[in-house]
Amino acid sequence: MGSIALWSIALCQVFFLSALLLWNVVASHFNVTHKLRSLTQQWVTQRVTADTPFILQIQSFQHPFLDALFTGLSGVVSVTFYTAFLPLLFWSGHCKLARQMTLLMAFCDYLGNSVKDVVSAPRPSSPPVRRLTATKDEEENALEYGFPSSHTLNTVCLAGYLLHYVLYSVDNRGATQALAGVTVACLLVGLVSLGRIYLGMHSVVDVLGGLVIGLVILAFWLIVNEYMDNFIVSGQNVSSFWTTFSFLLLFAYPTPERPTPSFEYHTSFNGVVLGMVIGFQQTYLQFHHEAIQHICSPQLSVRVFVGRVLVGIPAIILVKFCSKALAKWMLPVVANTLGIPIRSSRYIPQLNSSASVEDYESQKILFSPRDSFDVDTGIRFLQYAILAWSLVDLVPPLFSLLRL
Repeated sequence: MGSIALWSIALCQVFFLSALLLWNVVASHFNVTHKLRSLTQQWVTQRVTADTPFILQIQSFQHPFLDALFTGLSGVVSVTFYTAFLPLLFWSGHCKLARQMTLLMAFCDYLGNSVKDVVSAPRPSSPPVRRLTATKDEEENALEYGFPSSHTLNTVCLAGYLLHYVLYSVDNRGATQALAGVTVACLLVGLVSLGRIYLGMHSVVDVLGGLVIGLVILAFWLIVNEYMDNFIVSGQNVSSFWTTFSFLLLFAYPTPERPTPSFEYHTSFNGVVLGMVIGFQQTYLQFHHEAIQHICSPQLSVRVFVGRVLVGIPAIILVKFCSKALAKWMLPVVANTLGIPIRSSRYIPQLNSSASVEDYESQKILFSPRDSFDVDTGIRFLQYAILAWSLVDLVPPLFSLLRL
């Protein structure tokens, strides 16, 4: 019976990967992205233009305090914040929460940015709208398309899941605690959403789109999160399945009208999840099981946690730079050995070429004519995969060696 079950699992995995591969072929052959864009772009663009007077009315309350408040809230749900926050969750003993938050963040990033690049609708026109981009993250965000608001979508999903996790982890939780948690989550979502309009980054339709899509994703995730977690920590053929899945997912991404940073974010999070999954397969029973001590317990004091941070952060930064150098050297060698033509838009100057929409499209669509592949995609993917692997597989043994 055991062998039959294993065969059934393997067949399901093969079926799923085959379906994703077939979708890549069909989407490319029938130009699905352009057909969907023709159905949605004009309507969303009209709504963005119609929302301009309301945005200007919101911005009429301009004040330095509001500038700082909404800029700060945007930073709390930025890529930089999660890059720093997720390692702290792992090292504080909340490994299941860290796994789920990482997976959910990658899921939100893929779906939200896919919708952005399918619709390819503009952000509010500036001028007349005042667009405040006080940080580098905001400057990069402004280069993406507007619909839906990623900040709203991500806040709904991650605040909602964190609330669910906390409420179901606390013994003897009461209605008062639940009401307080829901109030705080709703207040955060409301402030972030209002801030995106106040900062001139999004229109009302963008925010509403992020809210609706975020609620749908959150509802779906609350149904499947336990199955996903069980598969990652104790499933069969997990590493080989996820490696193939991650590779196909790089190509199962829509092509926007013009290049944006959205695909780069997807590539990074895709690599992070792959590295995390492979790392857990190796070290779950040693360092990441549910019985390990959480922060503030006798076995994991605040002093020990601070020591982990002081050791862990430099370690993963070093791994990030080394993995990038390794990928920049290795991937061109492999591509040349296999006779695959490549180019680089950023990382390898001698391979630079002008970045056109056709070049950008060829880095994602697997079954279309092309002259070369953008090797930067592979470098970024491999770099973040190794970074995440080091976070869950390389650094914890270092903590044990140092008695942290």
